[in-house]
Amino acid sequence: MPLIYLVAGARPNFMKIAPIVRALQQQNALTFKIIHTGQHYDREMNDVFFEELGIPQPDIFMGAGGGSHAQQTAKIMVAFEELCQAERPAAVLVVGDVNSTLACSIAAKKLNIPVAHVEAGLRSGDMTMPEEINRLVTDSISDWFFVTEPSAVTHLQREGKAESAIHYVGHVMVDNVLFQADKLGVADTSSYETSAIKAARSANGARYGVVTLHRPSNVDDAAMMTSLAGALREIAQELPLIFPVHPRTRANLDSFGIDLGPNVTLVGPQAYMAFLNLWKDAAVVLTDSGGLQEETTALGVPCITIRENTERPVTVDEGSNVLVGTDPARIVAEARKVLRGEGKQGRRPHLWDGKAAERIVAVLTEELATKELA
Repeated sequence: MPLIYLVAGARPNFMKIAPIVRALQQQNALTFKIIHTGQHYDREMNDVFFEELGIPQPDIFMGAGGGSHAQQTAKIMVAFEELCQAERPAAVLVVGDVNSTLACSIAAKKLNIPVAHVEAGLRSGDMTMPEEINRLVTDSISDWFFVTEPSAVTHLQREGKAESAIHYVGHVMVDNVLFQADKLGVADTSSYETSAIKAARSANGARYGVVTLHRPSNVDDAAMMTSLAGALREIAQELPLIFPVHPRTRANLDSFGIDLGPNVTLVGPQAYMAFLNLWKDAAVVLTDSGGLQEETTALGVPCITIRENTERPVTVDEGSNVLVGTDPARIVAEARKVLRGEGKQGRRPHLWDGKAAERIVAVLTEELATKELA
């Protein structure tokens, strides 16, 4: 049976390949190996993490580690090239837009191994974002494009990709959040730190909001971080906020001398299920994350995105997401609309039904069977 390498470099990547692994396990036409490039070391990625995702541990850990963008990309390319030469897979599947996505695509393609890109075609138009460079380069050399939303189809068509190579399949991240939400519904959540925080903040039917901020443009500039902190303090006077803080964000809050006030609860980074347990019941999520825009849309949670652009416009056009930029007045105004019950009522986009991975596996099975016959 044809062998597919499934590449992941960071915790969010595993949440995207997990539904594909589960779909592959349900058929007998393709085999697979999970390749962890080691782009990010994450202490939360333990046995329990993979058990929660319903997938096995990675078959190969490359241990690329950190460094600058160029250093990290180069280390991953060298290691992945050696791996592909030692055991030549029939195809390489990459997800998202991290450095591992770019590096493994280039290495595979130069060895004439076909590349499948999941979450292809997303564009922010912001060339200052490293992720945008990774998306553009990966899509320029991929063979199959698995697309989450209509805008991505349009981008790929405009860039000259063959219609036969573009597959609008839905979203594996949605597959995963629906799978995990079902598990959470029957799980014992009493050990989660977030359960105690929720209970304290939502006593007597009170509501709470959730914050995540990590993008350098938001958190690395003292003036911007101070401005955003002012908006959070103002919102927190009406709605208690819970803020799982990225380590770099916390370091900057300290170095800039920013106090978010008594109504913003700072907690450490959370494991996936514990974090889902927190935000799924929030009155509103304020974030600069890409993935969280989609996950909140999948579960119908109001989301305020603190960015000037988004590569995921379907979450704004159809979902529960509102793009507000970084103006504190707009952020506060949109939060107040939600609290008044006037916030945006979105819907789950077409094909965001939890079956995207099954469609991807069906396409790959047919494509690789055709290549075998050729």
